[in-house]
Amino acid sequence: MVSDDSVRDAKAKLRAEVRLRRRTRLVEEQGPAAAGLTEQLIALVRHRAPALVGCYLSGGDEPNTRPFLGWATANGVDVLVPVSRRDGLLDWVPATGGPEQAGLFGISEMVGEVVPASEFQRVDLLLVPAAAVDRSGMRMGWGRGYFDRALASLEEPPAVFAVIYDEEFLDAVPRESHDRPVDGVVTPSGIRVF
Repeated sequence: MVSDDSVRDAKAKLRAEVRLRRRTRLVEEQGPAAAGLTEQLIALVRHRAPALVGCYLSGGDEPNTRPFLGWATANGVDVLVPVSRRDGLLDWVPATGGPEQAGLFGISEMVGEVVPASEFQRVDLLLVPAAAVDRSGMRMGWGRGYFDRALASLEEPPAVFAVIYDEEFLDAVPRESHDRPVDGVVTPSGIRVF
């Protein structure tokens, strides 16, 4: 039996490897990766036709969701983006392409009026960040649990797709008993549904 400490250590090691790979990604790879990811996210939304999308606002070295959010705004797709709270929960604001400010942990967040919790309950497609996803659909996040708690707050869980780079789709990721799989994964080269 694998101990909880060894699983946490394996997660920490994998997260560090992913962070390093993302930080050292060549500039000439970033444009094509963002274009491919945008194309795949648009295809996913067109196929699923969600009434309301929840999507993280990319920052730093994360797979870039900003071009997709721009497309959504221009094409009348309603999207909510998260705003971190000190209590470990997320509030949500409409993704209008408006001004941004540094939130908790220095992460950029859109400025806007927080929607009521009942509005977030209407999300029927949720696009979440991840460090890695495995072939069974198990998502390994970054360890803060914000999106796990957001999902737990929903009466009817939406379709959840993790957004990662192609090389972060792995055969297996370390998992703990509280970890839950996602419904699909979106990378610059494609969409996989589990």
